Amino acid sequence: MSDPVAATVAAPHEGTEATPEPRELFGLLVEFKHEDDLLAACRRVRDAGFSKWDAHSPYPVHGIDAAIGIRPTILPWIVFAGGFAGMLGGLLLQWWTNTVDYAWVVSGKPYFSLPANIPIIFEMTILFAAFGAVFGMLALNGLPKLYHAAFHSRRFRRVTDDRFFICIEAADPRFREAETRALLESLAGDAVERIEERGHTDPPKLIMHVGLVAACLALLPLALAARAWYSKSTLPRIHPILNMDQQEKFKAQRAHPLFADGRAMRPPVEGTVARADLHLLGEDDHYYYGKIDGEWATTLPQRLRADVPGLLERGRERFAIFCAPCHGMDGSGNGPVRLRSDELGMPLVVKAMHEDAVRERQLGHLFNIISNGINTMPPYGDQVPVRDRWAIVSYVRALQRSQLATTADLSEEQRAERQRRRSGND
Repeated sequence: MSDPVAATVAAPHEGTEATPEPRELFGLLVEFKHEDDLLAACRRVRDAGFSKWDAHSPYPVHGIDAAIGIRPTILPWIVFAGGFAGMLGGLLLQWWTNTVDYAWVVSGKPYFSLPANIPIIFEMTILFAAFGAVFGMLALNGLPKLYHAAFHSRRFRRVTDDRFFICIEAADPRFREAETRALLESLAGDAVERIEERGHTDPPKLIMHVGLVAACLALLPLALAARAWYSKSTLPRIHPILNMDQQEKFKAQRAHPLFADGRAMRPPVEGTVARADLHLLGEDDHYYYGKIDGEWATTLPQRLRADVPGLLERGRERFAIFCAPCHGMDGSGNGPVRLRSDELGMPLVVKAMHEDAVRERQLGHLFNIISNGINTMPPYGDQVPVRDRWAIVSYVRALQRSQLATTADLSEEQRAERQRRRSGND
């Protein structure tokens, strides 16, 4: 049998014709017209014990994997590992940002709750699993592969049209050129062709140039992001998708062609009453303004006294949503907004609920502060209903008493129990 690796040929003498450079044998190629012949040939080659060979078809052929003897790969495990890493990464990222790096009270919810984090965890799982599938497939298949010795065969060009091929490589341990050729000729193929390496294994220069340009262009978004991060500009940012960030608006007392009267301002709906005129409907000032005969009320409105425990519980929930970000859950004035402003060097004055100036205010005065704001505290009258404002006032008063309680606030039974425990400890 001839050696598949050609020997080196000495340089020709002057005046003699140059001898063609010998080429290394890559393998043997056999052509088929029908996919059934390809499947039968694949089974024969597989049973012959060859390991470095492949079948080529212009379209997927059902059953060809089993015919070639392709075994399941570790790609599913790579996909699973990628998905698990994405799930764990998404979970830890949200836990760390919400509970450690930047703890923030949102509507009284806990810092970390698994159901609220499911969407991000799901998306991270899908993203990393997809990365594992794509890049794992490329790595296991040795892709991208820009060159193959069979590309030099004119016959092989029809593999993307209407022909089927099997190529057995000379690097296969069982490859013997004469014996392998005899096997391929017995497969009822149209032709058997010898494929040789020609040394052109580098990708075309055009592809290299295009790849270099693409790599440089890929750095442009990062460069633009860095420029936007470290530079300042008076021009508005480029915003191709406006969404609801920039909307057309019309100021009061301006013309607008959309409405029949040509005005941008819409007149109030007939029968409506302004917020400041609710008392015209027969409602009492105590409930809506916290006043009785022009003075701050010292008691709860009559309509709220029937369910004080429920009012306190509602006040605790509303306090955690609207008040705790600045005043803190305990009312000490050390909420996350206050702490964050100190970190940024912009101290924010937040009163503690337990200061004498706050404790001495009447219930109606506290209700008015929540409704209309005071100093740097914004008004919450448009966000918090009247009943909820009184619930917050009730909870604030209960919070103050809980922090500054004395034995005078205890019942006779509670005092006796306290005395009994102190005697037992002594």
